[in-house]
Amino acid sequence: MSEVTEEEKAAAARRQPGPRGGPPGAGLGMPTESAANFGASARRLIGLLRPQRAVILLATGFAVVGVVLTAIGPRVLGRATDLVFAGVVGQRLPAGTTKEQAVEGLRQSGHGQMADMVSGIPDLVPGQGMDMDAIARVLLIAVALYAGAGLLSFVQNRLVVVAVNRVIMDLRRAVEDKLHVLPLPYLDSQPRGELLSRVTNDIDNLAQSVQQTLGQMLTNIVMVVAMLAMMFSISPLLAVIVLVTIPVSIWLTKVIGTRSQRHFKEQWATTGQVNSIVEETFSGHELVKVFGRQEEVGATFEERNQALQRATFGAQFVSGVIMPVMMFVGNITYVVVAVVGGLRVADGALTLGSVTAFIQYSRQFTMPITQLASMANLVQSGVASAERVFEVLDAPEQRPDPQVPAVPDRSDGRVEFEDVSFSYSPHAPLIENLDLHVEPGQTVAIVGPTGAGKTTLVNLVLRFYELDGGRITLDGVDITQMSRAGLRSRVGMVLQDTWLFGGTIGENIAYGRPGAGRKDVRAAAEATFVDRFVHSLPDGYDTVLTDGASNISAGEKQLITIARAFLSDPDLLILDEATSSVDTRTEKLVQDAMRALRGQRTSFVIAHRLSTIRDADVILVMESGRIVEQGSHDYLLERDGAYARLFRAQFVAPMDDESDPLDPRALAASE
Repeated sequence: MSEVTEEEKAAAARRQPGPRGGPPGAGLGMPTESAANFGASARRLIGLLRPQRAVILLATGFAVVGVVLTAIGPRVLGRATDLVFAGVVGQRLPAGTTKEQAVEGLRQSGHGQMADMVSGIPDLVPGQGMDMDAIARVLLIAVALYAGAGLLSFVQNRLVVVAVNRVIMDLRRAVEDKLHVLPLPYLDSQPRGELLSRVTNDIDNLAQSVQQTLGQMLTNIVMVVAMLAMMFSISPLLAVIVLVTIPVSIWLTKVIGTRSQRHFKEQWATTGQVNSIVEETFSGHELVKVFGRQEEVGATFEERNQALQRATFGAQFVSGVIMPVMMFVGNITYVVVAVVGGLRVADGALTLGSVTAFIQYSRQFTMPITQLASMANLVQSGVASAERVFEVLDAPEQRPDPQVPAVPDRSDGRVEFEDVSFSYSPHAPLIENLDLHVEPGQTVAIVGPTGAGKTTLVNLVLRFYELDGGRITLDGVDITQMSRAGLRSRVGMVLQDTWLFGGTIGENIAYGRPGAGRKDVRAAAEATFVDRFVHSLPDGYDTVLTDGASNISAGEKQLITIARAFLSDPDLLILDEATSSVDTRTEKLVQDAMRALRGQRTSFVIAHRLSTIRDADVILVMESGRIVEQGSHDYLLERDGAYARLFRAQFVAPMDDESDPLDPRALAASE
């Protein structure tokens, strides 16, 4: 049978893209992800807005009314221009004549073009200046129109913000729920910084992109339609000239957007890599300094940071070209419209007010197109982030719990392994055909060389990993027929690696049992000798643990985790090197407390120091995923087998022996 040690598994994991738990900087510098599937991701992103369609439709209605009011504004201002122009021209014509007589007089005097222009001016009265009352009324109407449009735009933007924030809140909730159902192998395969980047930076970028583009997109699309309608109502010829710019603008946007899409995907992928470096380096900064790897870590960071700089520059530069290109196209259109419009005014086909209104419409027509084009960088960036979030949401989930979970009739703590097989890789079996029967109340110690499968054995009991074959029962019930929450609520676990959250010492202990009171917390603390050092702290149980609980020692952290497990009052205890971080005297006290706690509970104790498990009811000796010996401490010493060799290696081996006493090869050589 082939053997895969934990070191080999770790080494294999480090060779995979995005490992978790490797040394600082491990797993970085991997190739950039492939280009985003923009169309599918964009459609899925739009689908997220469906629950808020009522709010979005209401916002669209306000946008339509607001744009209509805005569209009427230039026509009203054009009317004011015509009144002003009629007054300026009219006062230069002889009073007492009609408009027709004035036009005929201009023609007879050889000013035919001037006559054509005067004939096209409405409300012109020869000899009469500007009608200030009429101009004031028109301007008041324009002010009312623009004020109403501004108010509607404010309401529309507020509705869009409400809708987007609800969507992002639902998305965050979906990601949070997803993280709880992801299998442990998936989390083990992802760098922490990369996963954190997806659920924080990418969602924040997505929220910003959608919020900035959705409202403008609604307004701009309606604006394009409204401005186009108004332009055709004034002059179909000028409107056609403006329409020629649309396919040009679309073609330019597509060409530039295609180039920027790849850069935005690379930008956010590289951002996750940089975050991973920072997270891993700072979480293991002591090791980095101890081994003098600052320069190597700095070089790795610099490499990825420069890659991020290049990707960001490429994304922003390429997408930023859209705005000046569209402005250039708009300016060319403006020049053509001004020239042709001026000629039409000179011919009397259009009034000056109509041309000025058309120029405003053409500017307002090209402006939303330019804004839509300039939003391409935000859209590309947002869709790239959305795709990275969707990859988390689409990750395969752990096997669902049974619809009607089984519940053991009793809580004795009897555990049975029946022909259990498991491997991390299909090509490298670890545990094969394992049978084990643990009676209620027994303390089972598991010993063996590194990579023998000790921790894997207890992880299988908790269903952190699924079996390849066989089954495990708890009190006669197959654990796969129980809900994971129901199974794990019966198990208390203390690991070698402590985990404490930001909060008080009392809150960290109470984490073991929801609803636990201060009296229960103190009782658990006294049983595990946490109470002994808590009283030396200024705030006692209300002492707030800093980031990483750096304001208490490693041994004190371990004691708190043990107290937390004690408070949970489980049917089954799992202690994985639980006393490895405490001093010898504290270890003795904790062992006494554990012995009292284990009196009525089944316990699995993983230990490298054999002195800690002398009083175990059963000692299991594992090698290569198999139990090669089992029995009491005295019985196994009398057999003079694998356990006896381990015992002699720890307590009898010469002090100057440079070999690793737990190395299976050294043990085999000593036989």
